[in-house]
Amino acid sequence: MRFRLIHAEKDHHDVSLLARVLGVSRQGYYAWAARQRRGPSPRARRDAELTARIRDHHRASDEIYGAPRIHADLREIDGIGVGRKRVARLMRAAGLAGVTRRKGCRTTITDRQAIAAADLVGRRFTAAGPDLIWTADITYVPTWQGFLYLAVVLDVFSRRIVGWAMADHMRTELVTDALAMAIHQRRPDAGVIHHSDKGSQYTSIAFGRRCEQAGIRPSTGRTGTCFDNAITESFFASLECELIDRRSFRTRSEAERAVFSYIEGFYNPRRRHSANGQLSPAEYERRHASNDTQEADYAAA
Repeated sequence: MRFRLIHAEKDHHDVSLLARVLGVSRQGYYAWAARQRRGPSPRARRDAELTARIRDHHRASDEIYGAPRIHADLREIDGIGVGRKRVARLMRAAGLAGVTRRKGCRTTITDRQAIAAADLVGRRFTAAGPDLIWTADITYVPTWQGFLYLAVVLDVFSRRIVGWAMADHMRTELVTDALAMAIHQRRPDAGVIHHSDKGSQYTSIAFGRRCEQAGIRPSTGRTGTCFDNAITESFFASLECELIDRRSFRTRSEAERAVFSYIEGFYNPRRRHSANGQLSPAEYERRHASNDTQEADYAAA
């Protein structure tokens, strides 16, 4: 700022006098003036170009992505090799940031008389392939009409939401509808594990019968321990900070449309997931299926 003032007044006053009054060196002013004549350095120009691409990807994610996922977009979509720390620095300088989270209302209500299934997962949230372990839970979306409740079924292998249902209640049919969607979409082999908390919906007779009919093995974690169903909680945290906390919904119908768009239009097909090496759930499954096909072809040859 002081160098700019000297530059503006140098035709009227001696540069040495101006530098002395403003408390800067004459040599410093001349070095600054030389840089101004040369224009931005190659690195500064490259930073400006990268910042423009970063803005595009940040906007495309609905301003959800932080530096790790923007870094992956630059690498995979644009073919740009750049360090993640540089991306983080440029995002800070441009005032860009990912979104962060909330918490709220109780959705786990246990039935003390029900017999809950054993924990078949034991916090081991990994699977060798799709449709071996599913996790499930319920959350809520506040609207001006009251809560909209959302039940989901998540595939542990890819973190894909394979089944979901929404309603203005938390009765058992909410979770059986989500399970029915998962079964219809995935057609799993018998023996897939369905892991949830000990909420009364998941320990009900109706839910147990639906699992038995489909050859699904129910599993439940401990009551009040979020780590026993950590990856479903992680999905809800993403949904909350990336959608729910950023919107105000007048009606449940409006919220339903937004949640549908988030799950089927963004999260499953496009949202990069750190557990998948920054691939979306759909792309992670596609690459897995492609590798299996190539291995089968090689074995047949």
